[in-house]
Amino acid sequence: MSDITESGHGFRDIPTTTLADLLGRGQVMDIGIRPLWSGAPRVTGPAFTVRCPRGDNLMLHAAVHRAQPGSVIVVESGDVDYALAGGNVCAVAQRRGVAAFVADGVIRDLAEVREMGFPVFARGVIPIPGAKDVVEPLNAEVRCGGVRVSPGDIVVADEEGVVVVPAVRREEVLAAARKKLAKEAAETLDAWEEAHRAKIDALLAERGFAEPGSSDAPSVSR
Repeated sequence: MSDITESGHGFRDIPTTTLADLLGRGQVMDIGIRPLWSGAPRVTGPAFTVRCPRGDNLMLHAAVHRAQPGSVIVVESGDVDYALAGGNVCAVAQRRGVAAFVADGVIRDLAEVREMGFPVFARGVIPIPGAKDVVEPLNAEVRCGGVRVSPGDIVVADEEGVVVVPAVRREEVLAAARKKLAKEAAETLDAWEEAHRAKIDALLAERGFAEPGSSDAPSVSR
């Protein structure tokens, strides 16, 4: 297994919900970046970043031939009016070992993409193709779904959403995620419910909540 594939492999069994708990809102892409077909698998891999200006998709098409196998191509796009890629581009990316596209934009040929099983997380689909005119640097910092993404950051995407793990925190976050999952697996639902009830009751009491019908409950004027 190559180094670049290995760098994301450890996160394959880590849900985005676990990572979101650990990393917070700032590393989670917004709700508009969703899997474009149901049943898409969880994908993980180091980011290969691309910036495409409004109406143009040249650099994504260039990236498909340059990203290493195992990479997740992450695209900052200038609009949702023109498709960044279609069925053939996704097919070539898949054949070259690209793990997925995560795009702050739209694609086309969804039926083909779904049939081939290539994971695409994006804002939607549109049949109009973009132009191929504008050159931008590859593997520079981009912004996708409200999150800053640097080359080599670990991208984890599943049906819950997309989380970006900064490359410099990879080992720390992976260890914390495994510890959290192990703790959750060892806890029964009864134990969780008991702890949850105690936590919620403590928060309510701290904030002055009174049970309905108790003498401390505020009266309602009619």
